[in-house]
Amino acid sequence: MEKLEGLKFLVVEDDPTVRLLVKKALENNGGIIAEADSAKAGKEKAMKNDYDMIVLDLRLPDGTGYDVCVDLRENDVTTPILVLSAEQETNMKVRVLNVGADDYLTKPFSVEELLARIEAIHRRTNSHNSSESELECHEMKINLIERKMIINGAEVKLTNSEFNLLVYLVRNSGRTVSQEELAEKVWGIDFNTQTNYINVYISYLRKKIRKHSDFQYIRTIRKKGFKAVCGPKDDLD
Repeated sequence: MEKLEGLKFLVVEDDPTVRLLVKKALENNGGIIAEADSAKAGKEKAMKNDYDMIVLDLRLPDGTGYDVCVDLRENDVTTPILVLSAEQETNMKVRVLNVGADDYLTKPFSVEELLARIEAIHRRTNSHNSSESELECHEMKINLIERKMIINGAEVKLTNSEFNLLVYLVRNSGRTVSQEELAEKVWGIDFNTQTNYINVYISYLRKKIRKHSDFQYIRTIRKKGFKAVCGPKDDLD
């Protein structure tokens, strides 16, 4: 099992039993833990401090993890977020993914499943070829080490999932990538045809890119998926 040595976690959970379970599981694997038991305290800590990941309960005494996630993303906090919830409905999972969460774990859960989800998010966040530090796509540069995207000299802040999605599309530029493939490779989950979170994230990326360039970097290929365009050859059907 991959250790999480030295990684800083913020655990936002009002149930002391669940909070202790998560804390011990992460500490036993080398994690450094900060805690909060309310939406207000969690949001304040997340905005003031740098963490490698946030474990966020959906139901908090003074608000919801959903609202915390929305507020953090609107304030350009791009830290990966794993949402914990007793709600099993697909609709709720899609809602939190749509507002910037990286994964969703249903209670009750085992320590093994918790660690597996956290390690999967961490791998996706930090995965890059050691010989590859930057990708270029038309006027865009993507720094894989610092996880930054720059267009025409302007840095564009992306959430963890937005960055991973962009990198996967650019690495496969010129090739149509299906939603099923994106769900598996970017989020590590099976694609549900009744959900729209991939379309939502494509929309987020396009909106952020359009602020700095008129070039259409991401094309929709009807009934097939999406394609990144980095040059004339990529634009051929």
